[in-house]
Amino acid sequence: MVSIASFAAPQAFAQGTAAVPADGVYDLIVGTYTGPKSEGIYVYRFDTKSGDATQVSSAKTDNPSYVLASRDGRYVYSVNEQPGDNRPADQRGGISAFSFDAKSGQLTFLNRVSSDGNDPCYLSISPDGKYLTTANYSVAANPGGSFAVFPLQADGRVGPSVLTVHHDGGGPVKGRQDNAHVHSTVFSPDGKYLFAQDLGTDKLYSYRYTPDGSRGLFGPTQQRYTEMKAGSGPRHLVFGADGKYAYLTNELTATVIVFRYDDGKLTQLQVVPMTKPGFKGQVGAAAIHLSPDGRFVYASNRGDANEILIYAVDPANGHLREVGRQSSLGKAPREFSIDPTGQWLIVGNQNSDAAYVFRRDRQSGLLEANPKRIDLGSPVDFKWVSPS
Repeated sequence: MVSIASFAAPQAFAQGTAAVPADGVYDLIVGTYTGPKSEGIYVYRFDTKSGDATQVSSAKTDNPSYVLASRDGRYVYSVNEQPGDNRPADQRGGISAFSFDAKSGQLTFLNRVSSDGNDPCYLSISPDGKYLTTANYSVAANPGGSFAVFPLQADGRVGPSVLTVHHDGGGPVKGRQDNAHVHSTVFSPDGKYLFAQDLGTDKLYSYRYTPDGSRGLFGPTQQRYTEMKAGSGPRHLVFGADGKYAYLTNELTATVIVFRYDDGKLTQLQVVPMTKPGFKGQVGAAAIHLSPDGRFVYASNRGDANEILIYAVDPANGHLREVGRQSSLGKAPREFSIDPTGQWLIVGNQNSDAAYVFRRDRQSGLLEANPKRIDLGSPVDFKWVSPS
């Protein structure tokens, strides 16, 4: 039996508590930016008893900077983040599908479709498993930021997009908010809504999901969007384990926002700075995830900070309290992940060609020193699948 060991689809929920394999070993799927030291997606066997990772396979595909496993672990999807900063704007990114034999750790390419936009950087699967969505960040003003929706076929292949939604507008930060930049697409815990976080327009757009077609597949809610402070740059959103609260990283201001969630509506409760008082360097808040038990929120900050922030969650009101911070020991910690047992946190330093595996104290939430190192070109994203 193959099973996904965490809520990998959608990843915006807190990680689950599925039964740990008897031997404590998971498949760890790693997405990268391709180049001289990386050819695509890598699969490691990860021993949660020791924290050791051993590479078992790889699959060639260009810039799989975000990867996602199906709920049953039989398929893996990746973005192909193109064209990037120095390529023609008329080049579109891609979405690739692979079958995955979790027992052997082998990926087999199935197909690839256009992402119907530039620079796809995020994936999620609808709660009913019927559709895959991607966020097209779009460095180029034309076509600009969007999200696209793709049907998932019974054999795991991804079909051509059936819907592409473009956003208009921008923000005050020149060079970063000249146009829309959709950075994540996240389904609500109740499965009724999709939230599209737009770094360029400082908005969290909300869409009603109606797969029966009664109101169109996705349609704007009455509220349409939740607006952030100008120049914030909303990036990634994650919902708490009980679905009552949500947490957002703002990339440009390096803040975490706490929201109350209720039937498609987000109400801001708290703004938490990620930088130390007096910090003067560059910032770049990125990923945000909860511990498997939902007691802690972790967020990564790049720029000159290059660290993981650790917050305790107040279960009474969802508020966050900083309890620690840990250097990522490299440059540009874009993404990270906590294993399903909650014992380990792995962070990829995109610009240092290395990932580090920190032992995690499940009671305090803190990360221990002297992590294990994995040498890999531009490691970015991590997902877990149980082979048993």
